[in-house]
Amino acid sequence: QVHLVESGGGLVQPGGSLRLSCVASGSMFSIYPVYWYRQAPGKQRELVAYIDSLSTTHYYEPSVRGRFTISRDNAENTAYLQMSGLEPDDTAVYYCNSHNSWGQGTQVTVSS
Repeated sequence: QVHLVESGGGLVQPGGSLRLSCVASGSMFSIYPVYWYRQAPGKQRELVAYIDSLSTTHYYEPSVRGRFTISRDNAENTAYLQMSGLEPDDTAVYYCNSHNSWGQGTQVTVSS
């Protein structure tokens, strides 16, 4: 298992941008895919984006496609979720997941 810590959340106006980071401990981070999930109040946790270990395959939930970009830096044991064109419906706690481990989450609030 790896230990994951997310950061970068906050309050942003509609149309704004944020970059979330997920820093992993341990040497095995680079061989596992990374997933970003989010959970809005009263809703189930949903998969937002995925990246494989070599950054060759990506997946985006349709509502974020074209606005969010997932990336990773294996040398830094870090994954990112660049979010632009943020909308109120993007408000949620965002979690990263890798190798069966979850971070504690970071709150993203989109509001004017």
